[in-house]
Amino acid sequence: MGMIILDTARNATTYFWGKRTSTIDWCEENYVVSDYIAEFWNCVTNGVFVAMALFGIAGAIKHQQGKRIVACYMGLLLVGCGSACFHATLKYTTQLLDELPMLYLCALGFYSLVEADRTVRFGWKLPAALISLQAAITITYIFWIQSPVFHQAAFASTVCASVAFGYRRQCEMEISNRTRRMFQRLLLQGFLGMAGGFFVWNLDNIFCHRLRTYRSHIGSPFDAFLQLHGWWHILTAYGSTYLLLWVHLTRLARQGHDHLFTIRHFVGFIPHITLKTAKKID
Repeated sequence: MGMIILDTARNATTYFWGKRTSTIDWCEENYVVSDYIAEFWNCVTNGVFVAMALFGIAGAIKHQQGKRIVACYMGLLLVGCGSACFHATLKYTTQLLDELPMLYLCALGFYSLVEADRTVRFGWKLPAALISLQAAITITYIFWIQSPVFHQAAFASTVCASVAFGYRRQCEMEISNRTRRMFQRLLLQGFLGMAGGFFVWNLDNIFCHRLRTYRSHIGSPFDAFLQLHGWWHILTAYGSTYLLLWVHLTRLARQGHDHLFTIRHFVGFIPHITLKTAKKID
């Protein structure tokens, strides 16, 4: 996502992945760190998405926490891998791998919030509606409105709708004060991660030329700390993970499993939900 930055000096020559075909070129200077990765730091910072997703998948499978939760973490993994491919190549095809999975992940989260009870309420109708909506957005974006603004609007709308619906469901539940505090903390952490990422994302777009000047003065390796789009990846990886945990917690609470779970942090910084007893819930 973001404003178009034409890095013409680095696009005029054919590099490992050839000429840029994406509609976006970010503020990081192309092919400076590596001859094989167009935007090195923007690429490798997606490892945070991958780490969070893989740990979530492993934990959900180990503790039998539900196929839908596993699917949500797989969606997060696809976001990280697609974004890494895009920043490594700056091709239009990989740009779509970066942007479209973000929408699909939101759809998975929304489905998990709606169908959070023990019994399925809407059968095949809700999946069919969500698939049709996402297919319509995808086709429109690829063939008609090839503007990042369209994707950003669709993504923001989906996130807001999912959070609003989830919060409404949360308010309807009779839960303990401990669980309610966990809900509030996860939602706050998710919001702070996404908002902080959006803030540095805008700084990277608006002050790109100034940031490049600062990085040239600082030099390697400390110039990496001013790669703000990379910080966008790190912060939104945390924000997305906390929001997925919020979705997960909503589903557990709707099914009356409050007494079975807790939230912990692996090695101090990877948040996850751990069930006190392994119990299949899907």
